[in-house]
Amino acid sequence: MYSRLDNMGKVTLMMDLITQRQRALGSNLANIDTPGYVRKDINFGDYLGTLNNPLETKLSEKLGPSAIIDDREYEEIDPANELMELQQNSLLYTMATRRMSNIITEMKTVINVGK
Repeated sequence: MYSRLDNMGKVTLMMDLITQRQRALGSNLANIDTPGYVRKDINFGDYLGTLNNPLETKLSEKLGPSAIIDDREYEEIDPANELMELQQNSLLYTMATRRMSNIITEMKTVINVGK
């Protein structure tokens, strides 16, 4: 049961990270014509590459209070690329919600069997 709760926590953190990335990418599109706007993004590879480490510790060490990072160098925002990134991010969120649903179903089964 504890491993399911641990997995649930990790999936929740992944979903939070995906949500923050969606906000950053949406902000990039919204500010495409804003002079001096600095593109924002999140690199999942930095945080989800290995789940053996406590994800919340790794996130807090790397990101501080917010997962959204600024790309410090000015780079022109490519709308097609941002839309592609939004779509990929949406797919990741769908996979994470399915995983969360599976964990909840497993927990319900364990509870019902234990009655």
